[in-house]
Amino acid sequence: MTDADLALKTPLARLADWLRRNRTAAVVSLSSLAFVAVAFAIYRITEDVRYGAVLDDLTTVSWARLGLAVLFTFLSFGFLICYDVNALRHIGRKLPLGQVVIVSFSAYAVGNTAGFGPLSGGAIRYRGYSRMGLSGEEIARVIAFVTVAFGLGLALLTGVSVLFYADQVAGAAGYSPLALRGIALAILAALVAGGAWLWHARRREEVAAQLPPLRDFLMQFLVTAGDVAAAATVLYVLLPAGLPIGWPAFAALFCLAIGLGVLSHVPAGLGVFEAVILAGLGPAMPTEQVVGAVVLYRLVYHVMPLFLAVLAFTATELLEYRNTVAAIWTRQLSAAVIPPLLSVLALVTGVMLVFSAVLPTRPEALEWISALVPLQLLESAHFLSSVLGLLLVVIARGLVHRLDGAFWAGLVVAGVALALSFLKAVTPYEAVFLAVLLAGLLLNRHSFSRRASLLAEPLTPAWIGALAVVVAAAVMILFIVYRDVDYDNQLWWQFTFDGDAPRGLRAAVAVALVAAVIALASLLRPARHGIAPASAEEIARAVDICAGQDNSGGNLVRMADKALMFSGDGSAFLMYDVQGKSWISLFGPIGDPEARAELVWRFVEAARASGGRPVFYQVPPSLLAACADAGLRALKLGEMAVVDLSGFDLKSSRWGETRRALAQGARDGKAVEVLLPAEVPAVLDELEAISDSWLAHHQAREKGFALGRFERDFVASQPVAVLRFQGEIVAFATLLLTDTHAEATVDLMRFGAAAPRGAMDFLFGALMDWSKAQGYRTFNLGMAPLSGFSTHSTAPIWNHVGEAIFTHGEKFYNFKGLRAFKAKYNPDWEPRYLVVGGAMSPVAALVDVTLLIGGGIKGVVGK
Repeated sequence: MTDADLALKTPLARLADWLRRNRTAAVVSLSSLAFVAVAFAIYRITEDVRYGAVLDDLTTVSWARLGLAVLFTFLSFGFLICYDVNALRHIGRKLPLGQVVIVSFSAYAVGNTAGFGPLSGGAIRYRGYSRMGLSGEEIARVIAFVTVAFGLGLALLTGVSVLFYADQVAGAAGYSPLALRGIALAILAALVAGGAWLWHARRREEVAAQLPPLRDFLMQFLVTAGDVAAAATVLYVLLPAGLPIGWPAFAALFCLAIGLGVLSHVPAGLGVFEAVILAGLGPAMPTEQVVGAVVLYRLVYHVMPLFLAVLAFTATELLEYRNTVAAIWTRQLSAAVIPPLLSVLALVTGVMLVFSAVLPTRPEALEWISALVPLQLLESAHFLSSVLGLLLVVIARGLVHRLDGAFWAGLVVAGVALALSFLKAVTPYEAVFLAVLLAGLLLNRHSFSRRASLLAEPLTPAWIGALAVVVAAAVMILFIVYRDVDYDNQLWWQFTFDGDAPRGLRAAVAVALVAAVIALASLLRPARHGIAPASAEEIARAVDICAGQDNSGGNLVRMADKALMFSGDGSAFLMYDVQGKSWISLFGPIGDPEARAELVWRFVEAARASGGRPVFYQVPPSLLAACADAGLRALKLGEMAVVDLSGFDLKSSRWGETRRALAQGARDGKAVEVLLPAEVPAVLDELEAISDSWLAHHQAREKGFALGRFERDFVASQPVAVLRFQGEIVAFATLLLTDTHAEATVDLMRFGAAAPRGAMDFLFGALMDWSKAQGYRTFNLGMAPLSGFSTHSTAPIWNHVGEAIFTHGEKFYNFKGLRAFKAKYNPDWEPRYLVVGGAMSPVAALVDVTLLIGGGIKGVVGK
């Protein structure tokens, strides 16, 4: 390759690397720009629309048409609930239908309004279904089923409908009917090819087990068709009579609008959906009528279900049933689902306040309020309401994380905004939404128990993008509503009761400035990549906590090579280190179980605030619920071999091999002595010589982080078992113990050149015998990596890769031999997990862990 080629490739490689590292920010930026472009297109399409005409058309909508829209909305959500029912049947789980309906309805109410359905609605499903006994893998399969089913169904419906009605929807799509039919045929051909491949692949047993039968495929397509048809009918009945196209062609246009909205990645397709509908119907009918119908559609199909979902869960808190299954389920589910529901309600209410600030006030309301409220108070209320609305959008992020700071900020902001809604000419809809939000917060105080600052973590790119969309939408509405008002510098200083345009202009600028300040404060906040090493005082505190709990591995904190994070009450701690962009915690929180969930959240937030990625290494099953609650996912690492010492009896036949090894070793002159910490310094020189000899023989370097290394202070801090052969120390092992006597763990184990054959078996057998005599309940032999993986047809790909490495990777690591050695001591196998963020590759996390333990690349691949 020439120098010119290298010079050409380097910028491209750098660009590709930058995109990989900042793909989320790139997607958000492109989505925000797409929304701005769509907003401009809507402004141009609605050039002849007048705000007053839109209001007049809204008042002409009869109660009968509105009732039909509500009826078809519930029918559409009924079909949506069938997605979850079919998904649960596909994975072979049967759950109470009433509970499934509530979870599914809430998931779609949030997903349809907030956008990013697999994430926002998926969070509701995970928290709801996990309380009903579904595993994380099963919930992931449910989410995948409903997402793929909707995507394939929508693609099929769009292709078929556009193929037949290309002439009617060509204007909205911006293509000729012939080109549209070509695109529709390409979509259908791709679906047919995919279906043929799946039909052929079903012959393989492992593929067939993961695919639903043909009957379920057909049933799911009918469900999707019913859902889309009902949703399209909601908008269809809200449009005035005399539509230029019939219902079938309108349904094709609706499918196209929904599909483009999904592809735009803009929340709920806001703006994109409207632009397609306006382009398709505007040329043939009054645009203001279409605008009014679309606004009503958003209120009926998006806002109303969300409002009802929040009311339903808030109402459950008023029930006072005791000691019943229903009450227990209600409390568990409400505590898990209420935060995201109230978060979306706060988001919608905040957006409503911002939009209200740039819209004209009803003349009759202004006339009434002018006799009661001074102009200065009206202007102040109007201005502050817009800023408070934007703050509610920011607070929504804290509510979904269950921050108590967000709870109190939400109470204050919503309370002040509710009071201002009466001063700014009584806005009943805003008042109702604010009142429901306040009631939901007050009745669910227990759901926001995380003591953390709302401002502790900067906004993520997704939330900054959401702010940008809100501001762009507000500016677009301002320009459309006051299209006939000529701009003049004097507008800024006009303060009159009927001065709607100046009020809206000032409010829009205030919202834009506050959003810019919040975004810049998040973007310019310096990243804290470094971590403070643990002080001697902190290590002493952690050692005291470790002594009073059951995880003896927590004594690795004594190595002083990790940073520490303590719970607010000081009853638990978490040890971690940073490798690359990964913030890696060993074992997760250690100490009081009540403090563990809070520490998980704090660690995740600290990692993300510093531009890092949270990783938990060797996590026990008891911590998975707290990790899942923080939006993390777990993958199995291997199994810990734990011997139950209550069944350790050298007289029984089960332990005959160990009994014989101890007897033979004693005859050969072997003996094990456990030295207390005060006795260790006297033999440290001998132990260090053995350690250096062992490292040299194995051409290895000292490890760290998850493994002990020979440091004189660390070795002398815990008891050490020394193996003597004919009176000379030939091997040793450090012991990790706690005051609870729950388990004894062997950590650092080294053998000298003079160690005889069978020394390891003798040492382990003698230590288990000693541990039982000292009253320890279990003996931890350590983890067997990549063992015990389930590889059934529906297992995740991670399991299949891990099993393949375990089976065929003996050339690189003695996976099978290590498990076989531990297995002869009749242990119980306890799973251990690697927990990572949803967007992080587990392979990348495992590489960072390996580098951290090995001390960098040199430690992994060399001496």
